[in-house]
This record gives sequence, structure tokens and C-alpha cells, in this order.
Amino acid sequence: MLSIIIPTLNEEKYLPKLLKSIKSQTFKDYEIIVVDNGSKDKTRTIAKKFGCKVVKGGNHPSISRNKGSRKAKGNLLLFMDADCAIHKDFLKNAINEIKTKNLDVAGCKVMPLSSRIDDNIAFFIFNSWITATQLFYANASGHGIFCNKKLHNKIKGFNENIKLSEDMDYCKRANRIGKFRILKSTIIHTSTRRFDCYGRFNTYLKLLLSAFYRPIFGEIKSNIFNYGFNYKK
Repeated sequence: MLSIIIPTLNEEKYLPKLLKSIKSQTFKDYEIIVVDNGSKDKTRTIAKKFGCKVVKGGNHPSISRNKGSRKAKGNLLLFMDADCAIHKDFLKNAINEIKTKNLDVAGCKVMPLSSRIDDNIAFFIFNSWITATQLFYANASGHGIFCNKKLHNKIKGFNENIKLSEDMDYCKRANRIGKFRILKSTIIHTSTRRFDCYGRFNTYLKLLLSAFYRPIFGEIKSNIFNYGFNYKK
């Protein structure tokens, strides 16, 4: 079984689209765990309406992902963000590729739900970077990370002390004892709300600086980049 783990906080606007895209999958052997950090809107109601297991989350995605994994029944975990959407064959293609390549952990390419040229160029650059470096510097976005549950437990899940790029750190540590690749057969689409909220140049710059910061100074355990996870509606 596959356990899909989705951290949420006031996601009534975006969560239905993701859950509808999951429910339309050709692959059906999954459970959905929504890990909610005290939403004040209809997030929990929507999750229950779609038959999700709803559990209490934490004040950072890494905490919620770890809490969700402890409730998971599946031997394969998929961590997703609530503002994403996937094609109907996404799970089938991803799992087939994971099995064929004997992968323990895998990341997904990500593209924006946007027609803006700058957004598409930025995501293309990111996808090219994580693909080019996957053999020696494992990186993937928290929009979509698959991991064998045994490996997840062995590395003790996501590092809850990291403020930014905890998903990158997770893949790096998992790759030390398991086989990591970026999947070729799938792609995840995500909203651009982060860029709409905080500004494109500001957000791109923070992410770029953080990518250079980590190899030099180590993981980001302070809010040095002032990177927010709560977005304006």
C-alpha cells in the first residue's frame, strides 16, 4: 500500500483540487493522510469528505510529515504539498518506475500551474539542476517525495530542527543508505501562490541563496532567510 501524506494549514482553496486528482488515479492501492495544523477554515471537513485520515499536525511541514508517517499503514510513503495536482496515471507510472529501478527514495520534477514564462523558466532550471546532480547530490522538492517506510524510519524522518530545505536534507540523508533518483515518468504541478504572495524576485533569490548556503555552512536551522510557509489567500 501507498500512504500519501499531506501537511495542511487553511487549505480549503487548494486541497480539493489535489484530492480530486488523487481520487481519479488509475492506481488505487493507497490511503490519504491529511496532517492538519489547526486550520480555521474547512480544510478538515474537506479532507474527511474525501475519505482521508485526518491527524493533528505541527507548526512546520517536517513535523507534520513525521506525524503523518507514524500513522501510515503503507510500506511506501509519498509526501505531497496541498497546493499540487497530478495526472491520472501519476501514481501508476511513478510506482512502476520505482519498482523497475529498485529505488528506495525518489523525487519528482515540478512545474507551475501558471502560464507565465518566468515561472516556467524558473521551474525548468530547478528540474534541470536536481536531475543533473542526482547521482552525487540528492535533492528533491517536498511537493513530491516517495520513500520506503523502512528507510524513512531508519533515517528518523525529516529533521524537525531545519527551518528551510528540510526536504533537500531528507533526500541527502536517505541517499546515503538507499538508492535515490529523480523520476522520469512523472511530473507534479503546483500553484505559484508563494511567488504571488512574497514576490517572484524575492522568493527566487532566497531559494537560490539557500542552495549555495547549505553546502558551505550546513543545514539551515535558523530563520536567516525569513522564508514563510503561511500564504495569503
